[in-house]
Amino acid sequence: MSADSPLALPPARLTQRPGFWAGIAVVALGLAAVAAGNLTRAGSEPLPQLGALPDFTFTRHDGQPFGSAQLRGHPFIANFIFTRCPTVCPAFTRKMAHVQTSTDSFGTNLQLVSFSVDPKYDTPARLTEYGQLHGANFARWSFLTGDYDVLKDTIVQGFKVSMGREPGSAEDDLLSIFHGTHFVLVDSQGQIRGYYDSADSDSTDRLLRDVKRLASEEG
Repeated sequence: MSADSPLALPPARLTQRPGFWAGIAVVALGLAAVAAGNLTRAGSEPLPQLGALPDFTFTRHDGQPFGSAQLRGHPFIANFIFTRCPTVCPAFTRKMAHVQTSTDSFGTNLQLVSFSVDPKYDTPARLTEYGQLHGANFARWSFLTGDYDVLKDTIVQGFKVSMGREPGSAEDDLLSIFHGTHFVLVDSQGQIRGYYDSADSDSTDRLLRDVKRLASEEG
C-alpha cells in the first residue's frame, strides 16, 4: 500500500499512550519471569525413570568379566558400536571421547561403556586397540564383547535400543549390521534415565547437563 493511498494511516506516535506501553513491558517481564521459573524447575526436577536394566556380565577389553556388579553404585553412559564399522561408529565413538573429556571432573564415579554389536569379530584385543585409537581412559571407559545372542537380548530388551543383522547376510557384509546411535544414561541403581541422539549436538549437550542433574540428584 503506497503512502498516497487514502487508506494510509499517519505514522504512529509511541509517546501518545505511555500507559499502554508500560503495561506491555510489565506483561513481557512477567512472561520472562514465568519462563525462567519453568526452566529452573525443569533443571531441579529429577530425571525420568525409563526402566530398569537386567543384570548382565560380558567380557571387558582387558579380558575380565564386567557388567552390572562392577557398575553398581556408579552412573554410566552407554553406547553401541563395532570396531570395523564403516559408517556411523567412528563419529559415535568420537562423540563418546568428547563426553569423556567433558566429564573428567566426575572421575571414575561416572563410567562410560561401549557395547560391541559385532562380538564375534570384536575380541578383547581388538577392542583394546580401538579404545587406544580413540583416546579411551580405561579407568572410566570399558569396551564389552561376549555372546551375540546375550548381547542382543541385553541391548534390545534391556536398553531398548535396536541391534541386529539383515537375515542371510554374509559375515563380511558390514553394511548388514545395524544398531541404534543413541547414548543411554543409566543411574547408579541401574535405572535408565535418558536417551540422547548422538547425531544431534543439542542432544549431546543435554546429556552433559543431565549428567550433572543426576549427580546432584544422587548426592
